[in-house]
Amino acid sequence: MSGINEIKGISNPDGINPKVLHRVKNLRNKPIDTTEIASKILQGDVVALSQGITLLESNQPKHAELASEIMQQTFAGTNTTSIRIGITGVPGVGKSTFIEAFGTYLTELGLRIAVLAIDPSSSISKGSILGDKTRMEQLARNPRAFIRPSASGSSLGGVAKKTREAVLLCEAAKFDVVLIETVGVGQSETTVHGMVDFFLLLKLAGAGDELQGIKRGIMEMADAIVINKADGTNVKNARIAKADFMRALHLFPPKTSGWTVPVLLSSATEKIGIAEIWEQIENFKTTTTQNGYWKQHRKEQQKQWMLEYLEEHLKNYFFNDSQVKENWNEIEQNVMLSKQSPYEAANQLLQLFYSNKKLP
Repeated sequence: MSGINEIKGISNPDGINPKVLHRVKNLRNKPIDTTEIASKILQGDVVALSQGITLLESNQPKHAELASEIMQQTFAGTNTTSIRIGITGVPGVGKSTFIEAFGTYLTELGLRIAVLAIDPSSSISKGSILGDKTRMEQLARNPRAFIRPSASGSSLGGVAKKTREAVLLCEAAKFDVVLIETVGVGQSETTVHGMVDFFLLLKLAGAGDELQGIKRGIMEMADAIVINKADGTNVKNARIAKADFMRALHLFPPKTSGWTVPVLLSSATEKIGIAEIWEQIENFKTTTTQNGYWKQHRKEQQKQWMLEYLEEHLKNYFFNDSQVKENWNEIEQNVMLSKQSPYEAANQLLQLFYSNKKLP
C-alpha cells in the first residue's frame, strides 16, 4: 500500500483526500444507465442533457451505442413546436454578443432556450477554445438557458459532427428555441441551413463586408439579414448597408417558403432591434405554417438526416473492417509514392472490404 498517494490504481501525487478520489473512481466506473438519462432529459434536466450530448460527441464505439439508445428513448417526447434558428456571420460580426442579448430577451418572454455554439477546431492541433460560455456570461447564468459549446472538428458547413442529434435532445428536454451559432465560414454553411427552420445572417456595415455579402450562396439561404452593431457613429453606415441589401434581394428569385426576406438593424450592446427580429421569426413561422412549408421542410430534414446517418455508419463500417485496416498503410504509401493511382487504390480497398462480406 502506498497510503494517501495511491488508491486502487489512481495516482495521487498531490495528496488529495483519498475519500474524494474513491468517489471519483466509483463515478468513472459507474455503468451508464441510458434509461435514466433519457428519462431525466424528458423532464428537462440539463445535467442529463449534457451527458447525452457528451455521449453523442464521443468517438468511442460503446458511447455511440449508448447515445443511439438515448436518442431512441427520447425521440417520441421531442418538442415539435420548437423553433430551430441558425445564426451565422463572418468572425467579428458579434454573433456571441447578439445571441446573449437575443437569448436573454427570449427568456424574459418566458421561453426556454438552448444554444449550441460551434467553435472552430485547429487543423494543426485539432483543439478548440470552447469559450462561448465566457462570451455569454449573463446568459450562462440564466436558469432558462442552456449553452453547449462544441468543437467543429473535421465537419464542414460550420457545425459539429453531432449537432443535428443535439438539436433533437434539446427539443426532447422541452426547450422552446434552439439557437445554433456556427463558426462563421461564409458561403459554405449549407449544412446548418439544412437543420434549422429559420436562418439568420448577421452582417456588418462599414467594414468592407457589404460586397462580400451580396453573393448568391448565403444570401439565398438567409431568411433574414441583420445589420449588427448599428449604434453610435455606425448608424449611418448601417442604414446605407440595409438599403444595399434590400436592393440586392430584389434580384433573387422568390423563396420556396413564400417568405419575403427582411433586412433589419440591430445593436446587441444597446438591445436595439432584438424584439423586431423575434417578431419577424414568429411571422415566418405563422406564414410558413399556413402555406404548408414549415411541415414539409421538417419532413425533408428528417429524410436528409436519415441519409446522412446511413452514410456515416457505412463509412465507419468500412474503415473499421479488418481487411481494410490491415492493408491501409501499404496502399496509402503506394498512392503517396505514385505507385498506384487513387482510383486503383480505392478499388483495391473496396475489393478487400467486400471479400469477406456475404453479398446477395
